[in-house]
Amino acid sequence: MTTKAKNSDVKVLKGQEAEDAILQYMKKMNRPFGAVDIASNLKGAVPKATTAKILVILAEKGEIVQKTYGKTNFYVINQAKVDTVAADELAALEAECKALEEGNTALIARVKQLTAELTKIKSTPTDQELDAQLTDADEMVRRMLDSLAPLRAGTSLITTQDMDRIDADWARWREEWVRRRSVFNSFWQLVTDAMPPQDATALAEDLGLEFDGSEHVELERGPLCAAPNKKTSLKRKRE
Repeated sequence: MTTKAKNSDVKVLKGQEAEDAILQYMKKMNRPFGAVDIASNLKGAVPKATTAKILVILAEKGEIVQKTYGKTNFYVINQAKVDTVAADELAALEAECKALEEGNTALIARVKQLTAELTKIKSTPTDQELDAQLTDADEMVRRMLDSLAPLRAGTSLITTQDMDRIDADWARWREEWVRRRSVFNSFWQLVTDAMPPQDATALAEDLGLEFDGSEHVELERGPLCAAPNKKTSLKRKRE
């Protein structure tokens, strides 16, 4: 069998204490409430039935005003008994509020500035990271200096046999390229001979063909390809 758990920490008020508690709550909130809402907001300090009776008594005393909507009664503190703020005090409060708003705006701008500075600081390498980067840079410089040492000493970095092999590979593959280009040009001429130029151009675009450009023509006319009947040398001149 289950039982409802009771909040033993809440003191149940009675008599004048209950009436004072409800009145003080109504003054503090200064908005309409029903009896059920007030009892609930007071966390059970005043039972619902007692709250309803006290609200009627307070309304009869003129402390609060009762409004009925349908079958529900609502109660609000009597505005005639609410303390009003003097004009000069209200002006002072408005000035204070404006000053606080300006101060808040300045603080927001300062927070934004400090946040940007913090982000910049966090992105800056630490001393340990800088030490590691300097070590890596020193190691890279050392390796580069080691690679430059043979050049400074006049040592050849490639043997004559390697150069001869490169020359032979160049001549062989250039000859193969020239042969294949000749075959393509013959076939292409055969296919497009009867076509108008614009149709031939459209066909080349559809097939994704790329012809030699000005840079290729310039290369063919250069010293690298100037003597197709002789062995082209790629050897660099040595001082």
